[in-house]
Amino acid sequence: MSVSSGRKLTQILGAELDKLVTLPLIWFTLMGTFILNLVLAAAFTSVGVQRATGTQNILNIGLASMGYLQAGFIILGILATCSEYTGGQIRTTLITIPWRGFQLSTKHLALAIITIPVAFIIAASGVLYTFIMMRDTKIVIEIDTMITTLIGATGYLTLTTLLSAAVGALLRRTTPALVVLLGYYFIVSPLTRVFLPSNKNFLNYFPDTAGSYMYMPSSSDEISVLTPMQGTGISMLWTLSFITVAIVFYRKRDA
Repeated sequence: MSVSSGRKLTQILGAELDKLVTLPLIWFTLMGTFILNLVLAAAFTSVGVQRATGTQNILNIGLASMGYLQAGFIILGILATCSEYTGGQIRTTLITIPWRGFQLSTKHLALAIITIPVAFIIAASGVLYTFIMMRDTKIVIEIDTMITTLIGATGYLTLTTLLSAAVGALLRRTTPALVVLLGYYFIVSPLTRVFLPSNKNFLNYFPDTAGSYMYMPSSSDEISVLTPMQGTGISMLWTLSFITVAIVFYRKRDA
């Protein structure tokens, strides 16, 4: 029985991975995100070089593009779950794999398998570019800190992708999901920080704000900052909550 279950998981996971890697929009999104990150890294590094008046934190400059970089991973997550609804391919999927909750969970697992190495490469490319361009300046960087920070950035981008995939599964349409998530991450959340400065402690528990502590924690003198582990825990809680809700609705609705 355990062998049969393991084989079933392997087959479904393989099928979900195959669907993702053969979707052209996935690769266009990843390539576009990689290029965008290098362009932004070049821009931020240029500013950093011009302002080089002492020690520089290469990680702050190399990961300055994260706020924009997350857009590509939001799109990636939405495409992963919404693409099957275009043309009705979802019906074929559900006929082949009738276990809806298991299928959607496996899709998120397959998406994580693809996202983790890609997110690490893209995040590391920005830091590497900054390091190469600023090697002649006084920079502050430790290997342990760099690895920890890149792991945090990778984790944040992966959790953002999975959360976006869950929202995509809930809305089942690409455009509404893009409007909701991009609107939140790039309009609602920034405006909230501007107009509700007295409630910053509360804002720390929003998924994007908590996630930022995973790779770039604030200075120790800031009030009520989160540790990287706390930021990770809160981000994981948001992601798992959305995935759970998506699975519940996915099992109850028609295709």
